[in-house]
Amino acid sequence: MNSPVSVRTVAVVGLGTMGTGIAEVLACAGREVVGIDISETAARNAVTAVEASTARAVERGRLTGERRRAALARLRTATTLRAAVDADLVIEVVSESYETKQQVIRELDGIVRPDTILATGTNALSVTRLAADSRHPERVVGMHFFNPAPAMKLVEIVSSVLTSPAAVAAVTGLARDLGKEPVAVGDRSGFVADGLLFGYLNRAAAMYESNYASREDIDAAMRLGCGLPMGPLALLDLIGIDTARTVLEAMYADSRDRLHAPAPVLRQLAAAGLTGRKAGRGFYTYAAPGSADVVPDALTPAPTTAGATPREVRSVGVAGSGTMASGIAEVFAKAGYEVVLTARSQAKAEAAKERIAVSLARSVAKGRTTEAARDAALGRIVPAGTLAALAGADLVLEAVAEDLGVKQRLFAALDGICKPGAVLATTTSSLPVVACARATSRPQDVIGMHFFNPAPAMKLVEVVRTVLTGDDVHATVRALTATIKKHPVDCGDRAGFIVNALLFPYLNNAVKMLEQHYASVDDIDAAIRLGGGYPMGPFELLDVVGLDVSLAIEKVLYEEFREPGLAPAPLLEHLVAAGCLGRKTGRGFREYARK
Repeated sequence: MNSPVSVRTVAVVGLGTMGTGIAEVLACAGREVVGIDISETAARNAVTAVEASTARAVERGRLTGERRRAALARLRTATTLRAAVDADLVIEVVSESYETKQQVIRELDGIVRPDTILATGTNALSVTRLAADSRHPERVVGMHFFNPAPAMKLVEIVSSVLTSPAAVAAVTGLARDLGKEPVAVGDRSGFVADGLLFGYLNRAAAMYESNYASREDIDAAMRLGCGLPMGPLALLDLIGIDTARTVLEAMYADSRDRLHAPAPVLRQLAAAGLTGRKAGRGFYTYAAPGSADVVPDALTPAPTTAGATPREVRSVGVAGSGTMASGIAEVFAKAGYEVVLTARSQAKAEAAKERIAVSLARSVAKGRTTEAARDAALGRIVPAGTLAALAGADLVLEAVAEDLGVKQRLFAALDGICKPGAVLATTTSSLPVVACARATSRPQDVIGMHFFNPAPAMKLVEVVRTVLTGDDVHATVRALTATIKKHPVDCGDRAGFIVNALLFPYLNNAVKMLEQHYASVDDIDAAIRLGGGYPMGPFELLDVVGLDVSLAIEKVLYEEFREPGLAPAPLLEHLVAAGCLGRKTGRGFREYARK
């Protein structure tokens, strides 16, 4: 195969959710499509699904009625591979098994033309191994679509050492014709997007299995704390728990990284037939097999504040004058609380209040609040240059430097200043809350309230309870968080809590992938944005967070869990040592124009 093949007719083998979606995309793009499945029911269901999906597209203005009718006319189905005889390209999306896929490829070898391209839709298996089993290995290529295929823009093009350039060029051109973004990747399990995402999903499953946090809190934390379209456990249910386990097994076989060793709960659920949405039950329970509607079940958590009486909170103190401190003060003031905002000097406290005034002015300009509400909120904030001003506060939050010694000294000072019964909270994102608590004579009054930046906009607050925190303090903070219109999630006092414990190993793995020259910064970022629906790629996010901050968090995680796979990537350490810290220095994984 030396010259590119013109792809006009495509056979799609396997008409599950993914195969049906691919068939729809191809038909809507003007290709003649033969959908093949050994099950007549699956074939009929595929046509019905495409009819319904394209009808919705017409209703939403994404497709004209004429194009829909033409697309449906170009789609036919069959129950035998012989229907692929005239295809220019065959895309197989059968079950993720070497034996099954190799059998399909061997049969196709005896049916299709020698110049027909055979594409595998695998997301975990070796394309090289599949190609080696074909009579014409040079025409076998990977074409990994993402679910749902009509909506997701990414297609990973996977070539082996045996694949001809003509086959790669043909499927790459087809992907562009379909309105997709092709990314060329090498042949290793998980490729780019799944290689990063499945490690993150696996850690989330292990976190749930250890009873560290509820499934609802884990999912809410990642949606609200990171802006992800779906929480990890809900996503595992959508992908299929059996499929996820297969992908992780393949990744672990390649990497021997324990972070890829499937969490035991995945095996247990799969063995019980609880494979996610398709079965009607996985991590969650659904209204019916195939339904997206979650229904209450025996695992739905009871209210965590049951039996404890919250303390009354009318006034709030904030210790700190940086972006996070001023953002938290703004949140409480807008919610109607009297706020004392303290800093190391009166001038710094006044500057922090002025920052809040600017933020509220922007909210007025954007129509998010009124001038009267702005003035009322500012009137509730009292700036002070001494911690003594916090003596009457019912709740005090510290938002000072992320340095344990600094925080412990502050908590020791607050212990001597704050009235009995005051709740003392730390906004730390990675340090042990109990170490702050032990710096006081009242550890039962100390709790973590991890806000996310910018605090006025971000809805999530991680409520971090230590082994010493009182039930009434926990109930107080849960109730207070809801009052200020934030979403509280409960987690224990260990490094990273929920969000950072799941987010930063994923970011670290992206850096390792770059170190290994597997893919470029741009391709990795594109794969995650387009294949995972994330608002930012990992390198975009690292540069925004700050490489020094990211390295510090990854070191804390490694020291806590001692997993070799959590050791910070050397490239990240080198960049930090060189002063390349991201956007704030003008250079990180990318270069930025200096303001």
